Amino acid sequence: MANNDNKMSREEAGRKGGEATARNHDKEFYQEIGRKGGEATSKSHDKEFYEEIGRKGGESRGNNND
Repeated sequence: MANNDNKMSREEAGRKGGEATARNHDKEFYQEIGRKGGEATSKSHDKEFYEEIGRKGGESRGNNND
């Protein structure tokens, strides 16, 4: 849990914060922050960025063309 000073680790603090956020917000909250993040990403990246992450996503899933 914590180190010798009874301080919370970053991992534990992040987990607790995430759990508190989940308790206090609904599905629409997460949809809205996802939309805003997507818009910000699209403003700061070009077509090649999306092509590259699409390529990487395809690589991680493997080529199971059944």
